[in-house]
Amino acid sequence: MQHEAHTPHHHPGEHSPEHHADHADRHAHHHGHAPGKVSWSMAMKATLHCLTGCAIGEVLGMIIGTALGWGNAPTMALAIVLAFFFGYSLTLWAVVRAGLALKAAIGVALAADTLSITVMEVVDNGMLLMIPGAMDAHLTDGLFWGALAVAFLVAFVVTTPVNKWMIGRGKGHAVVHQYHH
Repeated sequence: MQHEAHTPHHHPGEHSPEHHADHADRHAHHHGHAPGKVSWSMAMKATLHCLTGCAIGEVLGMIIGTALGWGNAPTMALAIVLAFFFGYSLTLWAVVRAGLALKAAIGVALAADTLSITVMEVVDNGMLLMIPGAMDAHLTDGLFWGALAVAFLVAFVVTTPVNKWMIGRGKGHAVVHQYHH
């Protein structure tokens, strides 16, 4: 990538705050995440990424908890732990594949996903607790899958503006975008 603004020839006003802000905005725009100018589409993609990891972890946790005959509380705890694990793992896998060292990739995943996964887990598990009979439904019940779908949908709707806000400030999935090819 060439940056013409970095030539040794200085122009009047080149070191002004306005010049630097303009350069930063052009640089951020080139990378697709200009501060404060985040599309809803970008926020929805970040949220969908988060939702995918959460859904894998939660469903797996519920299957394991149910298979082991656990009660609601330990099954939900396992589902939440696995939601974080798979949410972080998807990001980790992507940034390591892009060439980042594992230790640095862990930092990127934690920075990118912690708030998003937390909001998603609070909302979707809160919804499951509020839907009558959802916590006692079995994996073979339509209520189980219907309640889970509603909970994930509400969590997606609530978490998307959080991700939009974070990306707009260079946080959350904005941290990951520089590693996408």
